[in-house]
Amino acid sequence: MSAQEPPSKQDEFWIFGYGSLIWKPPPHFDRRIPGWVEGYVRRFWQVSEDHRGTPSAPGRVVTLIERSYWASLADRHDSAPAKVWGVAYRIKADRVAEVKEYLDIREINGYTIHWTPFHPASDVDPALLPPAQKGPIQTLVYIGTPDNAQFTGPQDPQELSEHIYRSKGPSGLNRDYLWGLEKALDELSPESSDEHVKDLSNRVRAVAARYKSEGKADPTDETDAATEVIEVNGTTEATHDEHHHHQFRRAGSVDEQEETEKTS
Repeated sequence: MSAQEPPSKQDEFWIFGYGSLIWKPPPHFDRRIPGWVEGYVRRFWQVSEDHRGTPSAPGRVVTLIERSYWASLADRHDSAPAKVWGVAYRIKADRVAEVKEYLDIREINGYTIHWTPFHPASDVDPALLPPAQKGPIQTLVYIGTPDNAQFTGPQDPQELSEHIYRSKGPSGLNRDYLWGLEKALDELSPESSDEHVKDLSNRVRAVAARYKSEGKADPTDETDAATEVIEVNGTTEATHDEHHHHQFRRAGSVDEQEETEKTS
């Protein structure tokens, strides 16, 4: 389970990614290992006004919910794996402060810092683990807890999939975030697929097919007048007007403005 206090006995700094961090890693990492955390459920129950949606039309991204709390809710997806798979990154010692600042910006919209034990996958090379490591690695994780204003709680899966299909923000289409997470999880391990993510992905594909068969225009094709397009490191990227919900500094890389999980 998580704790907001950092581990007292661990020299290395590790971050756990369960959303976009799986395929869009933080800067300055030197080790990346797959594995899982326990005691949580991953759900698309976090509003995104700054990456996969806008303040006027928010998207949806993943967060982690403590399993004991989730069990008290009426979730149409009424089962969840015991393990929440993702990736842990070790950050270079001389870059830890810089990366923490970067993640605070990337994860600003409703996420708070927690620490949780991370279990490396069984086939991870022991040379990649901390020296004399016994048991799980303590990792920092960003989580949108139920008491934050961006937390939606349980949603009807079909309504949620329709919403994701329609949503777009400065970091791109909400559906691409969903499908990117599905693909990234499938590639981690034979057992790392997430039923919630898979079902939503299939539903959104069905919505896309329905729009196409009915000859309907893609609802995300309309340009948001409050979004400008900039070029970062040779890649086109959109960013909110500074008068929106909050202002981001210009990214040093094309991935810098993407959400993490928001623990991403």
